[in-house]
Amino acid sequence: MGMTLDQRVQIPKHTRREFRERMQSGELKACIIPVAATEQHLEHLAMEHDWASCMHVSCEVAKRLDPHVVVAPVMSIGISEHHMRHIGTITAMPGSFLSMLHDGIRSMNHAGFDTILVLNGHGGNMAPADGIWGQFLQRFEINLQFKSYWEFLSADEAAPYLTTGRFPGHAQEFETATALALFPENVRQDAMEDQDDKEPLAATAENGQAMLDIIIENTAAHLKAMIDGEDVIRIPDFHE
Repeated sequence: MGMTLDQRVQIPKHTRREFRERMQSGELKACIIPVAATEQHLEHLAMEHDWASCMHVSCEVAKRLDPHVVVAPVMSIGISEHHMRHIGTITAMPGSFLSMLHDGIRSMNHAGFDTILVLNGHGGNMAPADGIWGQFLQRFEINLQFKSYWEFLSADEAAPYLTTGRFPGHAQEFETATALALFPENVRQDAMEDQDDKEPLAATAENGQAMLDIIIENTAAHLKAMIDGEDVIRIPDFHE
C-alpha cells in the first residue's frame, strides 16, 4: 500500500526505506523545518497554537509542492521567557533553542537537502535566529532561509480580513481567526467574553481561512523559487 499525501509530506511518517528511495531518486528537493513555541495565548487560545499553526502551514505548503518537499518534526518549544509568568508556558534558553535548530538543519543537510526553509511561528525566536544566521550560512553553505509564516501575508493582503488592524499580534484577532479556521476546539468563547482584551471577539473562521490561504500560496511560491534557484540567500564572506 502506498503512502497517502498526508504521510508523504511528513518525514516521521516514512520508513527508512521509503525516505532513502525518495532521496536517491532525486524526487525530494527541499525540506521545511517548522519552529515555534508552546506558551500562553491569553485566556482563550490553547497553548499549542504557535506550533500547531506553523505545522499546518508547513504541511499544506509541502502538499502544494508535492512530491518535492517534506516537513521535519516541528520544534514545539521556543524562546518564551517573556511569557513565563503564565504557568504552563515552556521555554528554552536561546542557546539551547539554536543548538537544537542547528542539529536539525545538520541532519537534514546530511540527508541530502541543500534547500531548507526554517518556517517560524513564534516572535520570540526571531531575534536570536537573525543574530546567528550568518554563521549558520557559513557553516552549511546551502540555501538556508529563516522566515516567519506571517511574513507571507502583507499588511495590505491582511487588511480586508481584520477589523482591529493589529497584525500579527499575540492571540488577538489574527491568531484567533486562524485558530477558528483550523482548530475551533482550541478557542474558548466564554474566556474571550470574560477577559479584558476584547479584540479576539472580532475574529471569524472565514477571515482566518482566507488569510491562511494567502499565506500558504505565498509561502509555496517562495519555496518553489528557492528550489528553482530564483531565490538564493547570499552566504556572508569568509575572512581571508
